Amino acid sequence: MNNSARSAHPADNARRPADPGPDLSGITLTHRAMVADTRRLAELTTALAQRRLPCGPPRAKAVARYVALMCESIHHHHTMEDDVLWPVIEASAGDFIDLTELTEDHAALDPRLDRLRVQAAAFGRSADPELARPLAAGLTDLHQLLQAHIADEERELFPVIRRYVSVKDWESIEKAARRSGRLSFEGPRILGAADDAERAMIAASVPGPLMLLLRFLSARHRRFERAVFG
Repeated sequence: MNNSARSAHPADNARRPADPGPDLSGITLTHRAMVADTRRLAELTTALAQRRLPCGPPRAKAVARYVALMCESIHHHHTMEDDVLWPVIEASAGDFIDLTELTEDHAALDPRLDRLRVQAAAFGRSADPELARPLAAGLTDLHQLLQAHIADEERELFPVIRRYVSVKDWESIEKAARRSGRLSFEGPRILGAADDAERAMIAASVPGPLMLLLRFLSARHRRFERAVFG
């Protein structure tokens, strides 16, 4: 995939070179969590379909719930990019970047997410290993698409964001994403995707009460993960 530059001239409101650049650690961790979740869910459902792991009704329901929440999370993420991030990049970078192919990737995601929701719900109701087969195939396909899309996005778009988008504009994007996201699912997954140094940075940057809430939600999320992944 190649988002070729149409012009080397950014918009008049682009970030000045001397200004600090935006911190992309939040979106990086979100990407990392999505890739990791789709991979391990694909591996888990493949093992369930092949009867290499036991799966009674409680586990099947937990798997279905996790898949549904993950699909919601992915849809929210790419919708925020389309509706909030893309306009900021276009306003800041002018014609420097063409977002067409990344937007087309997002459009290709939605029917996959819809099918996965239906497949996960059917598996959750039955716990039938045969119904895990199409779910596993769909999750494998989603993982491959997301992995390629995110690699393209980080390679081609992140340098443009760092060069042209102001800290103020980037913070407004992150606030919009947090307002409409599901903290109980997103927060623990972002913390789980972080390494020790990244978690220390998160703890230092958020208010104490919010960090306490995130730790509580993370403990609850780990119980959810055990029900799904064992």
